[in-house]
Amino acid sequence: MIYGYCRVSTKKQNIERQEQNIRMQYPSAVIMKEVYSRETVNRPVWQKLNKKVKSGDTIVMDSVSRMAGNKEEGVANYKKLYKMGVDLVFLNEPYINTSCYKNAVNKALGFTGDKIADTLIKAVNEVLEILSWQQVEKAFEQSEKELEDIRERTRQGIAVARENGKVVGRPAGSKPYIKQQNKAKAIIMQHCKEFGGSLSNNECMQLAGISKATFYKYKKELLKGPEDDSLDGQMNILEAIAKKEY
Repeated sequence: MIYGYCRVSTKKQNIERQEQNIRMQYPSAVIMKEVYSRETVNRPVWQKLNKKVKSGDTIVMDSVSRMAGNKEEGVANYKKLYKMGVDLVFLNEPYINTSCYKNAVNKALGFTGDKIADTLIKAVNEVLEILSWQQVEKAFEQSEKELEDIRERTRQGIAVARENGKVVGRPAGSKPYIKQQNKAKAIIMQHCKEFGGSLSNNECMQLAGISKATFYKYKKELLKGPEDDSLDGQMNILEAIAKKEY
């Protein structure tokens, strides 16, 4: 079975381009799509795909950044799928397709029976394998760097806008902001492990649809207790939990 995996971080991004790129080379691929940050591989559709695939299956992605933006998690997942016998295809980075790694392993020199010669051959084969894995690691490292660059450009853009007197984001006192804040806090209180839920910080952050800084700000306010927020605000949060308005 051939699967095509497409992912974007926000609904504003166009996911169709990825599907078209995959369809051009793999027209029969079963496409699986989701809107989720690449900061973690713990994404619902990606996890579902990981459970579905078996040895001999193929997963095609437009780019390595679709799979992961985190080097450590990306490499670990790559190795896991490779050992399962799943072929990975990256249209923009074909040099790290699992087929390339397999070719490198298959080109390994055979042993001769001579102890000294075989020791050298073993060392050469190990070097070839290391070099192949380094290519994989480098690709995910680049993806991680791109994510950090995007964050830094965003921070710089906000800083410049503020210096120029522009208002960045919605005014803190506006009603839509307060409603969104209470909604996010309700999700945190309902699902975060610190409040008796089952989700990790990253998972809760994604569910609430807020940034890391905002998540920890809200979480800190909630952990401090009602005295840090207005009574009306606390009641709105509790009402949101009761009604599950999220």
